[in-house]
Amino acid sequence: MRKFLVVLDDSRECLNAIRFAAMRAAHTGGGVEILSVIPPDEFNHWVGVGNLMREEARERIVAHFEVFAKWMRDKQGVDPELVVREGEPVEQILAQVQDDPEVGVLVLGAGTDKKGPGPLVTQLTKASGTLSIPITIVPGELSKERLEAIT
Repeated sequence: MRKFLVVLDDSRECLNAIRFAAMRAAHTGGGVEILSVIPPDEFNHWVGVGNLMREEARERIVAHFEVFAKWMRDKQGVDPELVVREGEPVEQILAQVQDDPEVGVLVLGAGTDKKGPGPLVTQLTKASGTLSIPITIVPGELSKERLEAIT
């Protein structure tokens, strides 16, 4: 089964990327894999504190994921997978694409501020020539209705 890989982070544009991935998966019989990356700089503390912070980060990610997973199951009939990795976000996204041969499309949300589409979109589009899958970039300002019409 082809899976849509989407990145779960704290950005506003993440929501549209997740919606798009779920709706495309529902319409094409695919799956959704949600990747969340814990950056290494969050744990530059004493070992005990770093381990506690790592566990708290994972708990936040799971709670955040469950909100989206419930919507996907209830509204789209899609049961997403959660993958949590630690490291630099771009490196971990590229590694996940390489490690999971069922991933067929990387879905990213583009930011809407004047600084540009966001660091993930900027960095991953630069690496897109070396990827084995296409990248779909979903504008952060698309309405739910427009997303439904596109998917």
